[in-house]
Amino acid sequence: MAAKRDLSDSRKDSSHSTDVQSPVKKKTKCINAFKMFMIALAFSYICKALGAVIMKSSIIQIERRFGTTSSEAGLIDGSFEIGNLMVITLVSHFGAKSHIPRIIGIGCFIMGIGSILTASPHFFMGYYRYDSTLNTKPLNNSTVTYTPCSTGLNSTANKRSSVLLESGCKNESGLPTWIYVLMGNMLRGIGETPVTPLGITFIDNFVKEGHTSFYIGILNSLAMIGPVAGFLLGSLCAKLYVDIGYVDLSTLTIKPTDSRWVGAWWLGFLIMGILSIAAGIPFFFIPKSLKKPTQERKISSSLVISSTNESGSQRTNIKNPEQIKKPKDLSGYFHSLKRILSNWMYLIYLISSVFTFSSFIGYITYMPKYLEQHFGQSVSKVNFLLGVIGMPVISISVFLGGFISKKFKLTNLGNIKLLFFCHICSFTLHALLLSFNCGRSSVAGLTVTYDGNDSRTHPQNISFSFCNSDCNCDANLWDPVCGDNGVTYLSPCLAGCKSSVGHGEKLVFHNCSCIEASNFQSRNISAHLGQCSRTDDCSRKFIYFMAVQTLSSFFAGLGSSSKVILAFKNVEPELKSLAMGLHLLALRTIGGILAPIYFGAAIDTSCLKWSINTCGDKGACRIYDSLSYRKIFFSLILGLGLPVIFLYIILFMIMKKKYGENNTGSSNSGGIDMGESYIKEPLKRLPEDKEAYI
Repeated sequence: MAAKRDLSDSRKDSSHSTDVQSPVKKKTKCINAFKMFMIALAFSYICKALGAVIMKSSIIQIERRFGTTSSEAGLIDGSFEIGNLMVITLVSHFGAKSHIPRIIGIGCFIMGIGSILTASPHFFMGYYRYDSTLNTKPLNNSTVTYTPCSTGLNSTANKRSSVLLESGCKNESGLPTWIYVLMGNMLRGIGETPVTPLGITFIDNFVKEGHTSFYIGILNSLAMIGPVAGFLLGSLCAKLYVDIGYVDLSTLTIKPTDSRWVGAWWLGFLIMGILSIAAGIPFFFIPKSLKKPTQERKISSSLVISSTNESGSQRTNIKNPEQIKKPKDLSGYFHSLKRILSNWMYLIYLISSVFTFSSFIGYITYMPKYLEQHFGQSVSKVNFLLGVIGMPVISISVFLGGFISKKFKLTNLGNIKLLFFCHICSFTLHALLLSFNCGRSSVAGLTVTYDGNDSRTHPQNISFSFCNSDCNCDANLWDPVCGDNGVTYLSPCLAGCKSSVGHGEKLVFHNCSCIEASNFQSRNISAHLGQCSRTDDCSRKFIYFMAVQTLSSFFAGLGSSSKVILAFKNVEPELKSLAMGLHLLALRTIGGILAPIYFGAAIDTSCLKWSINTCGDKGACRIYDSLSYRKIFFSLILGLGLPVIFLYIILFMIMKKKYGENNTGSSNSGGIDMGESYIKEPLKRLPEDKEAYI
């Protein structure tokens, strides 16, 4: 009997110890689950940032490969936001009540499939053919004799083949090939939808009050790995020829600095698709809820409400009892929308965010083209510099912004002050970029006359002059050569060149009558393939431009965490997920979709020379008036940034009146009106293990 009692007592003791240890095990599992979620979410952030940068860095290559205008390329780029537009509010609203990690994982899978679809046109399109008067087939000998300026009436050396013209039109289907790129990018946008709003909501639900901005800062900082890798990968892809492995590169007559060059744009999308699918796998092993910090906050709030009702020492202000209910049907969804849209603080911030985001999207989309046209830099070099200099600086500033918010415990008023300061600095530096001006390139028949003199009015459509009128040239052809006089000519034929030596990129044209007619004081009247390089002074200005631009990006990144916080901290707690979704919806619609289109349409007005496709239709622009481009580009950027200054001032005044000077400003616009210190007091009476989930 004694043995049985001992055995019974030991079982009770072991059962008691198991009961004691089970909460510890549960806490450990929740800690590990939250860490796993943070790692998986950071990886998905990296992948979505990588995809965004790959598209931005490849948009010029896509524009040239498919022969589109800048506005059409902007539509392709904006199709990502169209995908977001279709589902973002529904995902944000209903997804917050579902299994958040699993929904994010499904989104990553869709994002990867969309990226692979984007790259698919490369594999069923023919080889890329750029405009050239030269025969690009390889020859046995190292040199070839070619006569650009041919005076024979029946000569077809400078005329495009009518067979190619007809076959090209017959082979074209009803829809342009770039529709597949648009559809894949749209699908990628649908997949990316739940990552940000649901991810931030999940974090805010299961961390200590006030620590959300710190975790957002960590996420945004780690996400900067994506842009860095994206720009470096984009630089590599832009340097590789589009049909790499299928053509003899020694036969090419163009370089990466040429406006006809098309890099391996499809390669980056393939890599990004595989990584996105891999990023979605861990989310399926994360539980739906961690069940601790959210309950603590709810318990503490209820304790405060009950205690204040009993003691009467603190006033509670519940504006609308119906707000406590969490609507689950569609009518509740529209009711929540009405509550958000009636919040003036949220609306003003939403409008300012749309202006800021539109300016950013237009800038990042068309800045590589601006640097190419104005400073003569290759797209590959621009992407490389952004990857190794620009993105690391932004990453540091984003982390620093989150650290400042946590270190100084910035309230809503503190966040709007930081955001206003950062915007003023970034806007001022953007205005300073206008001072770095290289002037127009000297292009005969477009920006200067054939005798080399500048012309205030562009001599457009004046391709022929007395020096090339007998050469039987194709005026629509863009095959530029740089004369020894420093002037670029649209083709060796229009330069009046009579002979050539060499092959591929080393081809040199001699006896060019138009160079001789420009009173160039030299016996050497030759021309080389490609446009003329910019001066050394312009190269120095490019360095200064990049330095100021990087500093401007630093201030923009410094306020990024405050932007995210203010997107949902001025609304009721139960509406924060929908507030984030609506905020992203407005940014995607007006900024993401429309900004690339109207930026591109405005930039297209400065085009000096359009390419002509096989059917005789207008294709991609070959050269822009750099001064007009500069004026249009920065007028749009600064014009969108200026109203934000006044909107931030108005928002600050409203928030100051709402929260008061002595209020922390951390409470939400609806709900409970009480001091934060009083809310925190009941937390001290909770069990000591509350720290396990931080």
